[in-house]
Amino acid sequence: MTRGLRPAWLALEDGTTLRGVAIGAAGTAFGEVVFQTAITGYQEVLTDPSYRGQIVMMTAPQIGNVGVNPDDEEAERPACSGFVVRESSPIASSHRARGTLEKYLSDHGVVAIAEVDTRALTRRLRVHGAMRGLVTTDDVDAHELVARVRCSPGLVGRDLVREVTCAAPYTWDAPSVGAIAGRTPAVEFHVVAYDFGVKRSILAKLRDVGCRVTVVPANTSGAVALTLSADGYFLSNGPGDPAAVPYASDAARVLVGSGRPVFGICLGHRLLGLALGGSTYKLRFGHHGANHPVKDLATGRIYITA
Repeated sequence: MTRGLRPAWLALEDGTTLRGVAIGAAGTAFGEVVFQTAITGYQEVLTDPSYRGQIVMMTAPQIGNVGVNPDDEEAERPACSGFVVRESSPIASSHRARGTLEKYLSDHGVVAIAEVDTRALTRRLRVHGAMRGLVTTDDVDAHELVARVRCSPGLVGRDLVREVTCAAPYTWDAPSVGAIAGRTPAVEFHVVAYDFGVKRSILAKLRDVGCRVTVVPANTSGAVALTLSADGYFLSNGPGDPAAVPYASDAARVLVGSGRPVFGICLGHRLLGLALGGSTYKLRFGHHGANHPVKDLATGRIYITA
């Protein structure tokens, strides 16, 4: 069937149903529906393991215009459950492109929908919070779709880290794509990175500043990590509920107690909080995106993060 003629549905647990067109694989995908405000970088979003168990909706009006290429992948394959856009560009207008977004989604089995009112959907999620949902190409009654969503699991209490972490330790030694050829500094430090769903770009940036990186699986104990003689420890980004991965916060507690530098991003940062005696709770909706405004309370100056 030609592009644009395959119908698809998006349904939310509050009873909302939206009809659009399928731009990815056939089938049904369940997940927590969240919105992503980045204007560019949709391939990085698709392959970010932090989105495991979620259906990602892009708020930018057109997605897919620069195609896809292997350099922009954060992992071997897409991690999100489903993908939602307002308009999907069937044309890849970039010299870096090695294919179109729609073929990429189809090849990797990602159920995706276009031609839905993403502005209205974003407003709904902002008011009512992130919700369970589904994207499907099945021809099913709208009431049945909502019923199926309401029977699906949420993210709280689910250990999604086990689904995205590496199976065995490995060494990362590749600089970032943007690094100037021949100018990557010599290795000065050894960093052990816990893979809770780590993005390749983070590992590459560590190499860019002179770090040899040993990546270890999420269930590596703190005692084992300390035997690797690292100068510092990195707790990566990752999906799901930090309280659902107690083995990770236990390891973080051991690392912090060693007196060596420990740094966390995203899930890793929250695990540090748990390790130090804090607690976590789920926001109604997170701010998934790029270029966040950050205010320096001492000076009143506002910076836009990269």
